[in-house]
Amino acid sequence: MVFGNGYGAQAGAWRMPGVDPEGFTSFDNLVRYAQLAERGKFQFLFMPDFPALKADIATEAQRLNLEPMMTLAAVARGTERIGMVATGSTTFNEPYNLARQFKTLDIMSHGRAGWNAVPTSDPAVAANYGRELPPRMEKYERLHEFVQIVQALWGSWGQDAWLHDQASGRFADPTKIRQVNLHGRHVGSKGPLPLPPSGQGQPVVFQAGGGDHGLEVAGRYASGVMGAVYTIEDACNQRAELRAAAARAGRDPDEIKFFAGIMTTIAADRRQALDRRIAMAEHTFAERVGYLGQMLGLSLHPDQLHQPLSPEQLAAARPSPMDPRSDHALKIAREGWTLCEVLAHGVVDYHPSVVGPAVEVADHMQEWFEAEAADGFWFCPDVYEDGLPPLVDDVVPILQARNLFHKDYEGSTLREHLGVPAQYGLDQRLLRAAQS
Repeated sequence: MVFGNGYGAQAGAWRMPGVDPEGFTSFDNLVRYAQLAERGKFQFLFMPDFPALKADIATEAQRLNLEPMMTLAAVARGTERIGMVATGSTTFNEPYNLARQFKTLDIMSHGRAGWNAVPTSDPAVAANYGRELPPRMEKYERLHEFVQIVQALWGSWGQDAWLHDQASGRFADPTKIRQVNLHGRHVGSKGPLPLPPSGQGQPVVFQAGGGDHGLEVAGRYASGVMGAVYTIEDACNQRAELRAAAARAGRDPDEIKFFAGIMTTIAADRRQALDRRIAMAEHTFAERVGYLGQMLGLSLHPDQLHQPLSPEQLAAARPSPMDPRSDHALKIAREGWTLCEVLAHGVVDYHPSVVGPAVEVADHMQEWFEAEAADGFWFCPDVYEDGLPPLVDDVVPILQARNLFHKDYEGSTLREHLGVPAQYGLDQRLLRAAQS
C-alpha cells in the first residue's frame, strides 16, 4: 500500500468528513493506518518521496509525506510484521549515509525494511540541493555504483562477527569486519559499516523507474518493482521484460516481483462511489477536462462538465494512440456518463481506478493476477481514514475466500513476505559475471 501524506491518494482527501485536518503531521495517525494495513496482512507499505513542494499549497495538501526514514522509524516501533519500503535517491545522497539509515531501520524493525533505489528526475528537487540534474546516462552510472557500494557496506560486518560474549569480554571478531574500499567515477566509500545483520540480513532492494535503464537496474538488483501500468497488456509485457532482464543478469526470474498500482474508491455501489469521488475531487475536474479532450481527440471545455458527450462528439472521438488510458476513457464516456462522472471514474489517474463495491476491486486483482500481469498490487486508497478499512475488512476477505491471499503472515521479515532469497552484501553472481 502506498503510504503517503496522512490523508489519502485523492486530491481533497484532507477535507473529507471524519478526516483529521492536521493529519499531515500526525505520527499517531500514520502508525494507526500502518497497524490497520498490518491487520489486513499487507506485505508492505511503500513510501515514495519528493523533497520539494508539489501541490497548490493554498488549497491542497502535499501528496507525499514527511521525511520517510523518520516516519518509518515511528511505524517500526508500532507494528510487528508489515514490511516498510522507502524511496532513497541515488542522485542526492551518499552511499555511506543511505546504507547506514536503511540498515538501522532494518535492524530496528527486525528485518522488515526495503530500499526503493531510484535516481532523481525533477529539477525542483535538484534545486533544493543547490544543484542541477546530471545527464540521464550519468545518473544511471552513479546509481549502479551507488547500489553496489551500499550492498557492499551492508555486508561489510560479517554475519557471525558480533560475539557480544560478556564472559570472555569479546565484543566482535575484527577479522570478520572488512573495509570495502570501493570507488567509482561518481561515488565511493572506504567502509566498513559498523552495523551487524538484521533479522533478514540486509534491506530488500526495490526499483520504480522505467525505460531501458530502469529495466537493467531492476534486472540486476531488485527483488520488487513498483509498476506504473494502466492496462493488463502493458502489465503483462512489463512483467515479462523484468523477468527476462533478471535472467540476463544471471538471476532466477522468480526472484523479482512486479507490483501493479491500483487506486480505490469503495462504496456500496458505483453511484455512491462516484458521488464520493466527486465530493473529493470535483474542484480539480475543470483543469482535467481539457486533458480528457486530448485523450479522446476532442475539444472539451469546463462548461460541459455536467453533460455527457453529444452523439456528434462520440462519433468523432478517437482514443489517443499515445495514451493507454484513452480506450478506457472512451468506453466509460460511451456509457452515457457526464464528463464530471467520467473523470470521477479515474480515467486520467496514473493507475487503474476501481470506483465501486469491494468485489470489483477483488475481481480486478484476480483478473490481473491470473493473467500473470502482476505478482502483487500496491493500493492507493482515496482516503486513509475511511477508505482503507474497506480494503482490509471487505476486499481482503474476498481474496482469502478465493484462495488468492494469505490468511496470516508466514514469516516475520520482508524477504519472507516476498518469497525472495537471502542476500548479504553484494550479489556474488553479479561479481562473478563482472569478473568473467
